[in-house]
Amino acid sequence: MLSLSNHLVRTVKLVVSEVTCVKLGLRNLSTMPKFCANLSFMFTEQPFQERYKLAKDAGFKAVESGFPFGLTKEEIVNAKTSANIQQVLINIYTGDVTKGELGFAAIPGKEEEFKNSLQVTLEYAKAVGAQKMHIMAGKVEQVTAAHDQVYESNLRYAAKVLEKENIIGLIEPINNYSVPHYYLNSYQKALSVIKNINSTHLKLMLDIFHLQQIQGDVFHTIDKLIPYIGHVQIAQVPNRNEPDTPGELNFQYIFEVLEENGYNDWIGLEYKPAATTVEGLKWIKNFNYSL
Repeated sequence: MLSLSNHLVRTVKLVVSEVTCVKLGLRNLSTMPKFCANLSFMFTEQPFQERYKLAKDAGFKAVESGFPFGLTKEEIVNAKTSANIQQVLINIYTGDVTKGELGFAAIPGKEEEFKNSLQVTLEYAKAVGAQKMHIMAGKVEQVTAAHDQVYESNLRYAAKVLEKENIIGLIEPINNYSVPHYYLNSYQKALSVIKNINSTHLKLMLDIFHLQQIQGDVFHTIDKLIPYIGHVQIAQVPNRNEPDTPGELNFQYIFEVLEENGYNDWIGLEYKPAATTVEGLKWIKNFNYSL
């Protein structure tokens, strides 16, 4: 008897499921993608604190963002509350980006800076109700065992702190084309440290934009990593625009793979709109999804 590959079996199951849903006029709401706007990339036509309302007006129910440099907790809370929108994720305070700082987690000798950045970001996260925090590793030109050791040690510390607040810490491999010398540029390394720490409050952030440029093989990688994924982000490759713009990736298929694997958490739209943000949102309806 001929055996079907896992890929083909999943595809057949997905097609049957979709046909059934079409006949019934339904989608599987339990696995239908939930999209949140990334305020550091979208609605940049206006100042940061005004983007909460713009996202709400565009139909979004939730947002994510980098650390809101230059704005107080009170300003961010007021903007979010006035817009009546959820914030699901915030990036850790990264230090002075003008000096090339992108976090301290993997930097020996910067343990206190890491703890301080974690505490500062935790205060913002609690204020806006964000239940996920992206912990950034920092840039390292020559990685040594000391970097690996301090990274794991800092993440162990962070996981314990975040567990007390019921916030999920996320680590994200970032490709070397976008950010040369970023310490965490490998899914193997990310998975290894997550397994070593073995905390319910440390998970993987899977950004499809970075995945494609780090190793490709999107289907099999999602299948392998799905038990460890705590958040997903997307952007087309190579120009980091909307998923329906020209590029290497078929996002309609990728969303189906995520659905088939049971991923039903938020998908962050960390892309640069090719034109205006609102104009670029037409892909959601064209892909037969909604906000």
